[in-house]
Amino acid sequence: PIALKIKAIWELMRLEHGVMIAIAILIGSLIASRNFPSFDKFIFTFFTALFLEASTFALNDYYDFDIDKKNKREDRPLVRGDLSKNSALYLFFILFPLGIISSYFVNMTCFMIALITAIFAIFYDVILKKIKLLGNFFIAYVMAIPFVFGAASILTENDFSINLSPAVFIIALIAFLSGVGREIMKDVMDFKGDKEEGVKSFPKYIGMKNSNIIASMFYVIAIFLSFFPFMFQSYGFYYNNYFYLVVVLITDIMLFWTVMKLIFDRNINLKYYRKFTLIALFMGLIAFLIGA
Repeated sequence: PIALKIKAIWELMRLEHGVMIAIAILIGSLIASRNFPSFDKFIFTFFTALFLEASTFALNDYYDFDIDKKNKREDRPLVRGDLSKNSALYLFFILFPLGIISSYFVNMTCFMIALITAIFAIFYDVILKKIKLLGNFFIAYVMAIPFVFGAASILTENDFSINLSPAVFIIALIAFLSGVGREIMKDVMDFKGDKEEGVKSFPKYIGMKNSNIIASMFYVIAIFLSFFPFMFQSYGFYYNNYFYLVVVLITDIMLFWTVMKLIFDRNINLKYYRKFTLIALFMGLIAFLIGA
């Protein structure tokens, strides 16, 4: 049925991530300019994010097929058989160049950010994935870079410059730290299949429990940093902004609850709490959007 195919394509491309990336880009742009970007720039930045995110996730699942089967990842459409492996590859070859082309129409800085990130994304999918100790930090970078991309999108066509305001820097850093935490949780979740495939990950070297504690540390630092924009004047319109504070507290409470579960719950449902942290991060995006 067509509805099943659409659902499978959505899951393959993780389009909810694409929406979050687009919001992150918008926030970066708003912080940098105090204004909404022009409609054409927003459209091109949106499609850059959507096409590159979707294509690299499709390639990710293509290369992860065997590991995902061993880990019984029924949330993956290729494992369920809803889509063929080749269809993931076709989607990559169609959407990837469209993402790069879209970034060219924003400005030269955004084009270079998109190109470098996209090349590293392919390198990650093909090679770095086996070394999750490094791969985790790349995925976290992918979660942080949209804010920088958004801030750069306000530049004129041929400008090449990255001048980060404290607010853009702090939100990118919070996204990076939370991203590392989420990826280490995924390493623990996938440990059995990864072990059989010889993947180098945190659980392989320090064990599952210690890995959960390391993930918790990244979340705790992210929570701590989330108060900086409210407390310090250098963060501009977030300073003493109670709209920002109220919404970001929701994010912090959700992340802190996850930290408690990671440390004290031996039977934590990691799949559930990874989704829970994604919702928490979405609330964090809303906090920065409201504050801007």
